Amino acid sequence: MEPRTSAQDVMRCDLCETAVVQMHCDTCLVNLCKACVGEHISTDEFKDHKVVKFQDRESTPLYPGCKFHDKERCKMYCNQCDIPVCHKCIGSDQHLGHKVSEILRVVDERKNEFIKEQTELNVTIYPTYQDIASNIQNRMSQLEKEYGDLSTAITKHGEDWHREIDKLVKKLKAEVDEMKNTQLQTLQKHLDEINKTIFDIKDEIDSLETATDTNDLSKMFSVRSNVHTYRNLPHKINPSLLKFIPGKIQGEELSKLFGAISLSSSTSDKHGYSMKTTQKSPEAGSSPPVKQLLDKPETVTTIDTGYKYFLYNVACLSDEEIWTSGDGSTMKLYSINQGSELKSITTKSGHYPSNIAVTKSEDLVYTDYDNRTVNIVKNEKIEEVIILKNWKPKGVCSTSSGDLLVIMDSDDRKQTKVVRYSGSTEKQAIQFDDKVKPLYSPSIRYPRYINENRNLDICVSDEGANAVVVVNQAGKLRFRYTGHTFSPKNDPFSPRGIATDSQSHILIVDRNNDCVHIIDQDGQFLRYIECGLSKLWGLCTDTNDNLFVAQYGNRQVKKIKYLH
Repeated sequence: MEPRTSAQDVMRCDLCETAVVQMHCDTCLVNLCKACVGEHISTDEFKDHKVVKFQDRESTPLYPGCKFHDKERCKMYCNQCDIPVCHKCIGSDQHLGHKVSEILRVVDERKNEFIKEQTELNVTIYPTYQDIASNIQNRMSQLEKEYGDLSTAITKHGEDWHREIDKLVKKLKAEVDEMKNTQLQTLQKHLDEINKTIFDIKDEIDSLETATDTNDLSKMFSVRSNVHTYRNLPHKINPSLLKFIPGKIQGEELSKLFGAISLSSSTSDKHGYSMKTTQKSPEAGSSPPVKQLLDKPETVTTIDTGYKYFLYNVACLSDEEIWTSGDGSTMKLYSINQGSELKSITTKSGHYPSNIAVTKSEDLVYTDYDNRTVNIVKNEKIEEVIILKNWKPKGVCSTSSGDLLVIMDSDDRKQTKVVRYSGSTEKQAIQFDDKVKPLYSPSIRYPRYINENRNLDICVSDEGANAVVVVNQAGKLRFRYTGHTFSPKNDPFSPRGIATDSQSHILIVDRNNDCVHIIDQDGQFLRYIECGLSKLWGLCTDTNDNLFVAQYGNRQVKKIKYLH
């Protein structure tokens, strides 16, 4: 058996190549037997040989060689010049007056920095890019479904026009397919870029791990972390879906009457992504599963509330219980499954509540317009948490952070604003747009409703302006929704109750048209919910995305399923 090539043989001395290895020179990285140690040291007497037992190899720091003084090792570090230095460097004029540290201390600090950055890459940045890639893939799946629905709508409309418009149907579907392919290609390109970055981050993690574990200081100082380049997340691409607008048959030119698809380009949202983490916290939850709208929403149950004249508001306490308010000062808690009243609370002032909501801690909150207060019910005791001067509160909602958002009118009926409260402390006021124009109409005649979307947008139904006003968390206007072209009764859009769901849909009561509008988080109309509804006022959703609608005429709450 050949001793130098056998996988079963023990390691041999690098000098004599026969004796078993017993020692190791950490300076020269040479394996030695005891007999050859002296010979090895004598080959270069001026080198600082560090010979240790073989099992202790690579335990001695390999100080970098000095670039300016031959055969000198750098055991110190010049903080001002940011380079390793030897004792001769320190005595030279080049580093006169500079602060110098022991290099091993600098090494420990640098390793700690690498460990922190490695942790950030593993715990935050790498999972974020994985999450971005997953979101893009989900959006691509959504696009496939949405464009499929769009093609179906065009086909159904084309059937009413018979063979004369077959050519036009094919033309429009081809445009839809072309736009779908364009947007999918845009998202695929975006996904490819994200995946490449994910591989780069993994390489960066491996590089930092190697630098942290090595005892070769020269190699360690050759590593420069690029983690700062990954902290700036990429722009988020949000493809906008085409809309098919059907026309009416009136004997005019078919290409105009049949309908058209409105073209909108993909957009890049600079702040669309946010850092994720693999560490769990009480407030952190996984992204909700994607749910599709039902082709035909259906009524699940109907609850008679027993109010004498009118039912105004409804708020979900849980998936089994709802709070309601109407004419009079009594707020009632109902069992959804049994349809029975469980308990009731009377307002402190005896006035009827303008609006009700449920906090994160499942306490009932209500606004008292005449008494200028926002009140929380804890253990059936009422506490006035907000007392206003010169303003009167209308709509209220509890946010994901536990704050309260209150929309209010001024006493002179000329101003309206949204105020964010943490307890009784005002944190934010939202009243004007970038041009210092009022965001909300000053009409005191109509009720006002407010809700926070899952993306933290603040949504307000402004019936005085026949619009829903949506601003972002900072209070900057995102869009105004003023209804859809083809409404069930073709009456003007009249928004009242407003709710949101796990898909970031915004649901709005349209009082004039006896329906609920569903729009997406960017204000695009998706669908109506009718389900035999009439004389609508307030609404809410539960954690399973069931919709509850208050009908003030017959004093009933309808539970409606509208998502798969």
